[in-house]
Amino acid sequence: MTAPPPQSAPPTSANTLRQAYFCVLDNYYSGPVMDPKTLLQSAFAAYTQDLMRRGADRADLRLPALSGNRDTDWAAVARVLGGGDSAALRAAITGMVAGLHDNHARWVQPDPSQGEPTGTGIAGVSAEYGPQLDPAARPPLFITRVLPGSPAAQAGIRPGDIVVKANGVPAFIGDTVNQSLVQAITAPGTLRLTLKRPTTGRTRTVELTEGPVTRQPPAVTSKKLADGVTYVRLPGFSEGAADQVIAKLRDEPEAVVLDLRGNGGGSPREVTRLLGAFAHGKVTSYFCPLKGDCVPNRTDDSVPLLGSRLIVLTDRGCASACEDFSAAVKDNDLGTLVGTRTAGAVSGPGEAYLLDDGSVLLLPRVRHLGPAREIIDTIGVPVDHHAPMTALDLATGHDPGVAKALELL
Repeated sequence: MTAPPPQSAPPTSANTLRQAYFCVLDNYYSGPVMDPKTLLQSAFAAYTQDLMRRGADRADLRLPALSGNRDTDWAAVARVLGGGDSAALRAAITGMVAGLHDNHARWVQPDPSQGEPTGTGIAGVSAEYGPQLDPAARPPLFITRVLPGSPAAQAGIRPGDIVVKANGVPAFIGDTVNQSLVQAITAPGTLRLTLKRPTTGRTRTVELTEGPVTRQPPAVTSKKLADGVTYVRLPGFSEGAADQVIAKLRDEPEAVVLDLRGNGGGSPREVTRLLGAFAHGKVTSYFCPLKGDCVPNRTDDSVPLLGSRLIVLTDRGCASACEDFSAAVKDNDLGTLVGTRTAGAVSGPGEAYLLDDGSVLLLPRVRHLGPAREIIDTIGVPVDHHAPMTALDLATGHDPGVAKALELL
């Protein structure tokens, strides 16, 4: 007997926007003291802009007078919207959440796509780390990651290749990276790249067409660097990640080089557990509500201590839980940070709220502070030794972070 096909999610409606609006006011960190007029203005602006982009603007569509009362203001907006336009309502929710200016507040929609994922296979470029462009980015713009077997890999594109132009547009205007170009390089679709190989100076133009790509789930890997030094790469603080790292260190090496570059974060519990392998009895961070006392997070002291020296490699791709870990290492003198400043994207852990169209609203209820009660969000954790990766480093297989770590050890 064949199983029935899965039911598609209902369309986004005015009621979905209503749910999102009240969910923010009830559950977001500063929701209880937020001016509802600001939320509705952000949503309404995004709604009308979406209609204009599609040539569907309405002559009668105006934001009504708002009083600041959450219930009466919503009722006034709902009367203007009527049944609403589903696409514009999705834009409205996106705009409302973006108006919070919070890197951990997101609206995630159901993915209706079926079948094999596609793309060009260019999975990373040098000027885009974490949720924002790297403010330290300078020319040149270069490719940092290519998926094996992808159209980009088959075209001979390698990490370290310098992007001179994309679709005829220069990568930099002066010393300022072209943000739309960066997004176009990693987005699906057809792409025309002018590339320069740093090892030879050769320039060529490549036409890429979107095709099947395979994204392998990130895995913890390790290798021996020298006598008594073990290198471990941790791509994310997913469930069980801490124990995977600890298992790689069963022989209790004299020193550990823990590579967190590109680590986008994960579970705070994995952070405290992994830190427990390097110290006990330490405060690792604080979670602070809008009102009331901050709650300290502490090392998991059930984890046996390794007794190893620790060097942590970070970059602008180290975000969220990765920054939580890095700040704990730095503030508690557990090790040395090498690389570049972290992303500055650690506002607070998000909680999920299901809306009636099957989408999910992710909202932080608390704010993150470092062990010294410092704000890391928007600022990042500074390194002790600056060792950025260059295009030539990638092209030749040289790793300045690892080289500096071995020098320090």
